[in-house]
Amino acid sequence: MTTKELFGKIYQAAQNCGYEIYVVGGYVRDLQLGKNSKDIDFVVVGDAMRFADQLKKELHLRTLVRYPRFGTFMTRYYGYTLEFVNAREESYSSHSRKPVTRQADLRSDLSRRDFTINTLAMDISPQGYGRVIDVYHGIDDLQKGVIRTPLEPEQTFADDPLRMIRAVRFAARLGFTIEEKTFKAIRKIRDRLKIVSQERITDEFNKILMADAPSAGMRLLDESGLLEIFFPEFTALKGVEQKKKFHHKDVFYHTLEVLDNVAAGGGDLKLRLAALFHDIAKPRTKRFSEQTGWTFHGHEVVGARMAKAILRRMKYPAETIEYVAKLVGLHLRPMALVDEEVTDSAVRRLIFLAGNELDDLMTLCRADITSKNPNRVKRYRNNYDRVVQKVLEVEERDRLRNFQPPVRGDEIMRMFDLQPGPMVGKIKKFIEEAILNGDVPNDHDACVAYINQHKEELLS
Repeated sequence: MTTKELFGKIYQAAQNCGYEIYVVGGYVRDLQLGKNSKDIDFVVVGDAMRFADQLKKELHLRTLVRYPRFGTFMTRYYGYTLEFVNAREESYSSHSRKPVTRQADLRSDLSRRDFTINTLAMDISPQGYGRVIDVYHGIDDLQKGVIRTPLEPEQTFADDPLRMIRAVRFAARLGFTIEEKTFKAIRKIRDRLKIVSQERITDEFNKILMADAPSAGMRLLDESGLLEIFFPEFTALKGVEQKKKFHHKDVFYHTLEVLDNVAAGGGDLKLRLAALFHDIAKPRTKRFSEQTGWTFHGHEVVGARMAKAILRRMKYPAETIEYVAKLVGLHLRPMALVDEEVTDSAVRRLIFLAGNELDDLMTLCRADITSKNPNRVKRYRNNYDRVVQKVLEVEERDRLRNFQPPVRGDEIMRMFDLQPGPMVGKIKKFIEEAILNGDVPNDHDACVAYINQHKEELLS
């Protein structure tokens, strides 16, 4: 079904209710930018819940999700994701996280939208099909690459403080700039973001991180003062200190380079978060030595703990939290394997600890090379190539990715006539260490023989 055919059906359903209906927002904006989308928003000048009943009947919809409190419903149809909302005005009280809404006309609905580029509406009637309704000069701002609010920016952001982060998101994703008056308003009332739920903030933050070059959005978040409100640990990375001949690079900007490197390789959200957090503990672990200069000993261990705490606060899923903490905790390990004399045991331990995340870990390590010295970059990359080769050789031989001990707990209990308890875990750990040390191959029969060989030692 073509978009025009779809719009024709929806327009007719609205006519049968006696309502006006328009396509609005992102779909119209993207159309002006030459992009096609199957996610389409509509504004209904009338009762959206009554229109939902009409549309369900006329399009024979199986599933339709309603949010009566907000005058909104959603459905899928022939591959399109469609969202409908009452034409409305919306605002927040001084201390509430939840908006108060009331029905309004089209112009009022457009005025309460966040930015001029999102105030565009499109006529889908047969006689005016495709005509763009541009009350707030959104097309002009699209052409100029500007993010600007349709009304006074302080009022727009006061009505919904999340819009301050959305301004950054659109600027980062579209490569636009935030208009000066709009940006000043963000800085002035940035503290109002504190009334917004963390889940909504994190959702917008994720979209910024998924930009082609997410560092642009991170810089805007920092310059606007928004980052300090919901992620102060990251702003603490800023600054360069020098003592005698020793200086350390600005960890804030280094981290943004690593983030962009991961993004350039198509890294997913979890890997981008790992890049963002990999040096998060450097301010807490920074020390100065007269002999060696600046050190950050243990920043990977402290960083893994910090990542868990911060990501929990930011309401990320448990799986994402564990993944990020794991990569932060391991991100120095591969460089430690560069030495030609490194043992197979050390390589096995890296494979064992990284498991399924080994490839992502190596991607993060490569992205961490941000030196401006081309010879140093070449040397580091060659070192990582050697590490990868070592890993491939050991992994192919020992099959340690997602390692599981080849002798199960129930078999150990039968061998030693044991009940479930600490002793079973002790024997499994004994076998695990023997495999990682190379004392026995990762093979069931060999491990059983090795256990029997050390039976008295294990029981003593």
